[in-house]
Amino acid sequence: MKNRHLACPLAVATALALAGCGMLPGGGQTKTVSIWLMRDSASEDFLTRFTEAYEEEHDGVELDITIQDWTGIGKKVTEAIEGSGGPDVIEVGNTQVAQYADTEKLYDLTLESVRDLGSEDWLPGLAEPGSIGGSQYGIPWYAANRIVIYNKDLFQDAGIDKPPVTQAEWLADTEKLNRGGSQGIYLAGQDWYTLSGFIWDEGGELAVDKGGEWTGALGSPAALRGMDFYKKLQSLGTGPKNADEQNPPQADVFAKGDVAQIIATPSAVASILKANPALKDKLGYFAIPGKKADRPCVVFTGGSDLIIPENAPQRGAALDVVKALAGEKWQTELARAMGYVPNKKGLASVVSGQEATAVMAAAAARGRATPNSPQWANVEADNPIKPYMTAVLQGEDPKEAAEKASAEISDTLAE
Repeated sequence: MKNRHLACPLAVATALALAGCGMLPGGGQTKTVSIWLMRDSASEDFLTRFTEAYEEEHDGVELDITIQDWTGIGKKVTEAIEGSGGPDVIEVGNTQVAQYADTEKLYDLTLESVRDLGSEDWLPGLAEPGSIGGSQYGIPWYAANRIVIYNKDLFQDAGIDKPPVTQAEWLADTEKLNRGGSQGIYLAGQDWYTLSGFIWDEGGELAVDKGGEWTGALGSPAALRGMDFYKKLQSLGTGPKNADEQNPPQADVFAKGDVAQIIATPSAVASILKANPALKDKLGYFAIPGKKADRPCVVFTGGSDLIIPENAPQRGAALDVVKALAGEKWQTELARAMGYVPNKKGLASVVSGQEATAVMAAAAARGRATPNSPQWANVEADNPIKPYMTAVLQGEDPKEAAEKASAEISDTLAE
């Protein structure tokens, strides 16, 4: 990186020298671009390489990267974008863009999206939540989504020589796997992100926007079909009906060696192998099957977008930084370093050598995000979808339970 602490020697304090140090008006002052990134989104090595390369290629620009924690970040970002200046670039969760855009304090990046960033090839699960009212406020940075992680030995023992490619095959195979002291699948009853994919694959929605008014939609026939498939799959294991995938952590359950499958992001592999290194060569991966063999299931896309506040002191330079981070070179570097899906479908091949990530990237082409309402974060804060799922799994009437949960979603989105 450039040395950020050089001062002009007093002995040569001529007007020319002062101008060269940026101390006189019009003297080529160094621009410092302030960037907020989230903890663990990028490794220290990646950030060092990006900073050094960027500053080398952009004379007179320095990058000041600050790492933020996810806990409490919403309030902090809102205060920053409504304040008097800075930071210049902020990483936010893809589903958070609507919340910040609602302040009307974000810079409209629509022109740059079309002209410079190839927005037509962006992953929909990152691009759609960044687009509010026809304007692009969030630039896709990276994505991650769920796949099926399976135990090759248990598949072989059950006589299954290749992963299923349709939901019908998946149910049949999982039933074969769910015997002899092994679970066909460990699927917690409140894994609502996975349920969302099944609902979307059926053509349903979690909530719909009717003329600017958001209403819950879990009671539609399509959404109920998604829940019915979830119930059938969940019954082929002993996952709890009243807890999510973190209680207990499903990676730890899988690591015991008697679970054939879990639905998780590839990041779970590290936790699995930490708990049971003997599984290192026994893990396989496939996309969550859809209704047809040539179309994997729709999946929830998590990840991050980059935003620029209207009050950014170095907005022009910030635009160039975003273009670099979202461009092919550094997308490739980030995906390979962190095991992420790049922001464009056309870049999926850059992770072809990483088996789990490659499966994830292929599935990401059919990714979706949660409803694009600025109030959706409030729905997740006291999520009515979770008790709805438990109610159905415990035998309550699906339609009645769905209508109750949908009414709660509608009330929250109307706040």
